[in-house]
Amino acid sequence: MTAMNERGTPLVEMRDISIAFGGIKAVDHVSVDLYPGEVVGLLGHNGAGKSTLIKCLSGAYHQDAGEIFINGQKATINNPRDARAYNIETIYQTLALADNLDASSNLFLGRELVTPMGFVDDAHMEAETRKIMHRLNPNFRKFKDPVSALSGGQRQSVAIARAVYFNARILIMDEPTAALGPHETQMVADLIHELKRQGLGIFLIDHDIHAVMELCDRASVMKNGQLVGTVNVKDVTEDDLLGMIILGKHPEKAA
Repeated sequence: MTAMNERGTPLVEMRDISIAFGGIKAVDHVSVDLYPGEVVGLLGHNGAGKSTLIKCLSGAYHQDAGEIFINGQKATINNPRDARAYNIETIYQTLALADNLDASSNLFLGRELVTPMGFVDDAHMEAETRKIMHRLNPNFRKFKDPVSALSGGQRQSVAIARAVYFNARILIMDEPTAALGPHETQMVADLIHELKRQGLGIFLIDHDIHAVMELCDRASVMKNGQLVGTVNVKDVTEDDLLGMIILGKHPEKAA
């Protein structure tokens, strides 16, 4: 029976996940969950296990033990295609965009819309891109430019639009504001708030405690492959989170 609380059934529940490489436990009996319209930050040093944990959800790795539930149903995720079938999309820091193509060509890359005659329907793809972009980032204007000419925040917009257009309900975002300036960071923050309003759930992997405090509802902190704890962001300080990351100390248990 999957966990329930007053918020209903989690979008994602990762229960008791373990995975080892060469005898070293990268993730050791970790449980996290995610609800619709929520952003959960995953924090920890490099090697803490947060990326490994989330790669079990994205299909890049398969856990040795533990279970994943999507909308309360046990899920089998052996590869990224399985993850996509569960409406899970990952937006990596590198964004995986084709620099020489424009926004709509990137949005539909590998899933192009075609005319009844079988030709690529550029006009239809651009119209659909304008529609989704208007919903996510109304200030986006550079529909004809190759994405190499876009700013970091605009590139994030294209990557997020691609995921949302193809019905993502669960987004994994890997350091979405890394290397962005303040204006660009705000653009991505606005996008994340909009996705929350639309009921998506987001796992946000980040090193930046300030970004997590700003964007996340809850934060799950890992250290040495184990879960230090999960806290409501509004109930803790940046120092509390630092203590969890560095010392592995849960704020409630520190008193």
